[in-house]
Amino acid sequence: MTIAVLGAGGGGLSAVVELTQAGHDVVLWNRNPAKLAVHQANGGVLHRGVFGEGLAQPKRITSDLAEALDAAEAVVICLPSIVHGRLFADLAAVGCQVPVVLNPGHTGGALHLRTVFAKAGVQLPPVAEFSTLTYVARVNDAGVVNTTGRAAQVRVAALPGGAAAVEWAKRLFPGCKEVPDVLASSLSNVNLVLHPPGAILGAAWVEASGGDFTFYVEGMTEGVGRVLEQLDAERLAVARAFGHELPSLVAEMDEIGTVDPVAARAGDTVAAIRGGTANAAIMAPDSFAHRYYQEDLAFGLLPFVELARIAGTPVPVAEALLTLGSTAVGGDLLASGLDAAALGLSGTTRDQLLESVRQ
Repeated sequence: MTIAVLGAGGGGLSAVVELTQAGHDVVLWNRNPAKLAVHQANGGVLHRGVFGEGLAQPKRITSDLAEALDAAEAVVICLPSIVHGRLFADLAAVGCQVPVVLNPGHTGGALHLRTVFAKAGVQLPPVAEFSTLTYVARVNDAGVVNTTGRAAQVRVAALPGGAAAVEWAKRLFPGCKEVPDVLASSLSNVNLVLHPPGAILGAAWVEASGGDFTFYVEGMTEGVGRVLEQLDAERLAVARAFGHELPSLVAEMDEIGTVDPVAARAGDTVAAIRGGTANAAIMAPDSFAHRYYQEDLAFGLLPFVELARIAGTPVPVAEALLTLGSTAVGGDLLASGLDAAALGLSGTTRDQLLESVRQ
């Protein structure tokens, strides 16, 4: 089976390693040829971590999207949501009709893709989204991907007509747990809750030190934990308004395998996150250009607030974090984010939204 993996960051490269080791023919695509050059020079993807140490050799490495999709039986997108819009438009332009798996879908990824295809007048392919990326991984300057964690479980859901994409997701990434709709998967996005409180409350520390502290250990203070818990309560309330009972953040992360399980099951949020080995060495953002600000505000909190508005559920902590974060970062951070229009939800009621996402 030929699988196109779109994205050459930590997630995409980890997917290349896992899928290659599973016996699939993998094509690695990235828009920027310079980012692929190191892997072409290495003869593949050098890796270490949970998949062992070695060289994964894709069938092809290319920056040509049409070439990447040629003969592909499924497409796996492992990219930040900040670049989704451009890629989705390109996929519509080439008429992509093979199943698409968003790994991850972030918050509202499948809805965003549907909107872009609809605007282009192109039939939507089968689409499924994961609640979170299946990996904890970073890439060094030599192009070596260090995968420190592989999720034991992630949630997956499809848009109506997307059953084939869910089947591919389950086949390619063991540990998928299917949920009823993409609202449940989007609202299970752990980064929506995990990143903004620490990034925003720690903004002065980020600016003063250039991020010279561990985000999930030193940056996870008691105060940050209290804000995080309130944000999580809002997330669960919005999910409940759409008919979903979801686990708390630390319970979700316990299932994924990125927190200390003893502390998580005792309900100690701060100790659970501090004690997670997969994230322990990850440093804080080095500036406001980091994705914890650029992505998790405009493409995480913003669509969450939009969903909360449709659900009729107040989310004062999310709104405060969004306001403070966008003010601190400056510029027009939210202008290109996932607002109601980008999600295809302008003027949509709760019942209309539920009808549009359920099979």
